[in-house]
Amino acid sequence: MYNSTSGGYKGPRKMMLGSSPPPVTITKVFDAWSKSGSRACPSAHTDDEMIENENQSLRDRVADLEKKVHEQTDEIMCLRSTLADVLRRINTIEGARVVNSHSGGRATPTKEGVRLRHHHSDSARDVSKRASSYVPGRSPSATQIRRPNSGSLHNLNNLRSSTSQLNLTRHGAREAQYNPDEGVVKMYLRGRPLNLYVPTPMRETYNPSGPTAQPPAKLKLEWVYGYRGRDCRNNVYQLPTGEIVYFVAAVVVLYNVEDQMQRHYLGHTDDIKCLAVHPNKLLIATGQTAGHDRRDARSWRLNPPADPLSPEAEEWPHIRVWDSVSLNTLHIIGISDIERSVACLAFSKADGGSLLVAVDEAPDHNMSVWDWSRGERGYKLLETKCAADQVLAVDFSPVDRNTIITCGKNHISFWNYESGMLAKRMGIFENRERPKYVTSISFTDTGNVISGDSNGNLLIWQRGGNTVCKMVRGAHEGPVFSILVQKDGAIITGGKDGRIIEWDRDLERTGNVIEVPEQFGAPRVVTSGRGTQLVVGTTRNCVLGGTFTFPLRPVMQGHTEELWALAPHPSQQQFLTAGYDRTCYLWDTMAHTIVWSKDIGEHAQSAAFSNNGEIVIIGTTSGRWFVMDSETREMYSQHQDGNEPIQVLRFSPSGQYLAVGSRDNNIYVYQVSEDCRKYTRIGRCQAKTRKARYQSISSVGHSSFVTHLDWSADSQFLQSNSGDYELLFWNAGLCRQIVQTSQMRDVEWASNTCTLNFSTLGIWPEGADGTDINTCAKANQSSLLATGDDFGKVKVFAFPACNQKARCYEYGGHSSHVTAVGYLHDDSRLISTGGRDTAIMQWVVSAASSSPSSSSSHR
Repeated sequence: MYNSTSGGYKGPRKMMLGSSPPPVTITKVFDAWSKSGSRACPSAHTDDEMIENENQSLRDRVADLEKKVHEQTDEIMCLRSTLADVLRRINTIEGARVVNSHSGGRATPTKEGVRLRHHHSDSARDVSKRASSYVPGRSPSATQIRRPNSGSLHNLNNLRSSTSQLNLTRHGAREAQYNPDEGVVKMYLRGRPLNLYVPTPMRETYNPSGPTAQPPAKLKLEWVYGYRGRDCRNNVYQLPTGEIVYFVAAVVVLYNVEDQMQRHYLGHTDDIKCLAVHPNKLLIATGQTAGHDRRDARSWRLNPPADPLSPEAEEWPHIRVWDSVSLNTLHIIGISDIERSVACLAFSKADGGSLLVAVDEAPDHNMSVWDWSRGERGYKLLETKCAADQVLAVDFSPVDRNTIITCGKNHISFWNYESGMLAKRMGIFENRERPKYVTSISFTDTGNVISGDSNGNLLIWQRGGNTVCKMVRGAHEGPVFSILVQKDGAIITGGKDGRIIEWDRDLERTGNVIEVPEQFGAPRVVTSGRGTQLVVGTTRNCVLGGTFTFPLRPVMQGHTEELWALAPHPSQQQFLTAGYDRTCYLWDTMAHTIVWSKDIGEHAQSAAFSNNGEIVIIGTTSGRWFVMDSETREMYSQHQDGNEPIQVLRFSPSGQYLAVGSRDNNIYVYQVSEDCRKYTRIGRCQAKTRKARYQSISSVGHSSFVTHLDWSADSQFLQSNSGDYELLFWNAGLCRQIVQTSQMRDVEWASNTCTLNFSTLGIWPEGADGTDINTCAKANQSSLLATGDDFGKVKVFAFPACNQKARCYEYGGHSSHVTAVGYLHDDSRLISTGGRDTAIMQWVVSAASSSPSSSSSHR
């Protein structure tokens, strides 16, 4: 019987749990009939032939009936998907009306991405992401939110959605000390004091612990640029609604290419590693990793959380099953059961998707089978060690309910599930060459297994057995990354050689071949699109679409290595990004496309547009920086300042100067001429020693690498931060440090990207050190301040955030440290970049509606 809530069939599940005898299939009846006939007339050869002919006729008719059933199933699925698409479009229209009625801005069909929780506790901090960072303690967190009486996940999701817009996060470092006589407030970062001078108009009324203003605007995730294909497999699917589903960072993207619309599932808290689509094509399961070391994970398994739905529990590796239409989370599975991260997932197929299999990336590579729809946390039927080596793929047989296949390093395994037990048989290669990796698996319509390996070979394994019945040597030059079996029996493979090849059902080449352009990478996954189209995810984090007749074109592109450089265009709806993949991209925020790309041949660290937008400067990790035309990409010149990375580039408001902050502790100041095409160095702001009174020696200048720079509004002064939590001021024309910092208390700054100054005192959380917040940016025309931190959070404050307990809105989506944030020239959107997650996120800025809860609540 079909269960509408879980989308599965309860009858087959009971059979697999051993509560009822296995069903008698038609094939078994035919076999019994044949055997009985042979025993009754052992010598009647003619009768046996007649019986066999009748049996074959019956088999043919049954096969025709099964084919019709499958066709009707496909039709029903299309009808359900069409209904789901209609519901999605209705929700989009209603959401657009709400957005337009409140903000009057451009409608965005994305899901609200607010996550209002405090910073991670000691146990939940990812020490691998920022080894030098101090682990802050946890303040009152989202666990204080009252849960609904029903305790259901659906109600909890609704509660989070409603409270996310009303509650505000509370911040504050060690209690600051204010001296009103001198107008100095002393803040502490990891116990180190930093003196900040209060502006003259605020000296008499300033109180570091005073009330803080509500942020005047909120963010809504509009678009995500990027895709994770460099190290993940089988993670791109075309849904019947026309949307392509894939993931990057901690976001699952549902992208309708025709309508140019994205929706986002934001339930995860860390890197998503795998994705599986239910046979009904409406439910999706995604698995995430954990931001902690293995020791903590094992201690967690011994002491599971009391509340599996608490925010603390969600920081650990788990699986989420959710609805692709409503984006509601239905089940959270595997908390305290999965040790490191979910390597691969698959729904069962022959029984309508009632089971879910998952493989852990822990050293034991445990495989677990779940009755996922039983309760909010699912029910684990069994768990067993899967393999001694890495597991790359897992899948259920589409025709045999009890068969699971896994493959990976040095193995392909055939599992049979019976009476709550898993029986394992290793694949036997016999006298054929044994590959180092079995890299991909799929199933033919008859139930045979097709595998591809690191030697470029394709093998067919007989249904129900563990031996090879056919082999195609050298199908690809190098590993076979993906195998797709289409409805008509045709087979399509993609390999590391960059080729996509079509085969008939007998594994004979049809002659159709696609050569994927080298700049897009090799095809990591190939899946069916609409009609004859193919959707391809590549190793260089691109999603492509096309056919064997029409060339592939990029649907989504992204960076492939750590991303640091971000520069919004000064007058257009565009921004530039660059990273360690040596590639610069200019993006258009309205068309959501790449305007141009440029390979600069070096790891990029920083970037900046000239004030007129005609020139872009790219700083690299080798101390070299390039001057380039922002339209033609012509390189005008290149300069060298030291041998350390260029951390920050900043033009003065007048356009007369360029400040270059380096990791060698120096700031280089250049005079700009010839329409920003010529640069002449006029000095260097560097560390020096000076002889003071009584012959004592004191140091001036930065003693650590420069991290942030800001120009004054009159282009005369610079303020800068360094890696050892310093705030220094400079006379830009003379390249001399201003030691009497009290003279700078009333200077107006053209920008505010320095994370350590009086205006940003309130952005630092309790117990933080100077590396927890990587970036901040003030809006160009409004009193709004955005920050990006080591915890993957983007936060919005009211500017200035000069009180310790500053309130903010907090947003998740990134799974790595946020390396840069920046507003577009008209403040309509905020751009954020992730470091190792390589994701770029575009947020719509909308006015925050005031409410009693938001104006009085602190957390």
